[in-house]
Formats: sequence, C-alpha cells, structure tokens
Amino acid sequence: MDIPEGLLYTKEHEWIKIEGDTGTIGITDYAQSALGDVTFVELPQMGDELKQFEPFASVESVKAVSDIYAPMSGKVIKLNEQLSTSPELLNQSPYEEGWLVVIEISDEKEKENLMSAAEYKQYLEGLSA
Repeated sequence: MDIPEGLLYTKEHEWIKIEGDTGTIGITDYAQSALGDVTFVELPQMGDELKQFEPFASVESVKAVSDIYAPMSGKVIKLNEQLSTSPELLNQSPYEEGWLVVIEISDEKEKENLMSAAEYKQYLEGLSA
C-alpha cells in the first residue's frame, strides 16, 4: 500500500498536498484499490466552495458509486480534466496523474483535523485488524 510522506489524509481515504495557500486533492491508493476499476469521475465546477469533510465529487467503479469528501475547505481553482476521458488514472496513479482538484484553502487550521502518513498507516492497520 502506497502512503506517500508529505501529504495529509482523511479517514474517508482522501489526501491533500498543501503548497502555500493551495491544496491538491485526490484519493488514496487504499481507496482506489477498494473501489476497483474506476469507470467515471464526477468533479465539482470551477469556483465551487468545498467544505471540510463534505462530499464534493463522486467516483463510479465497477463495484459502486462513492462520494469523495473534501479534506479541507476552499474554492476550486483547477480541475483534472484528464479524468473525464481517462478515469482509470485514479487506479493507475492516485497520487500523481489521478489527482482530482486544486483548491485555494480557506482555513489552514483545518489541517489539524487530518492525519500524517504515519497516522494514516496506523489507521489502515486498525481497519484490517
């Protein structure tokens, strides 16, 4: 299971990479594995305001449709347009090419509600115990 350092994680298996006042959001390797083959990704609109831990996108796979929750609040400033024609990028490259959106973070203190890579790894071990 790939859990890169330097990202922050949610209990719903999303990640955020914070760079200055922006954050790139995606789903974890664990999430894409649990979903199975992704067939469709529904992203929010440019300019949408995301609220921490509320759904902002959905992913359809051969198994089910799953909501994706925002790790932090902020305004959508960039969408991964590649996912509309290549949703399988979520499976193939969840941390690089399979990112979902970039947001302008509205409350940096919210990162205190997220887990480090080490904490997320422990969380996953607890799930499988």
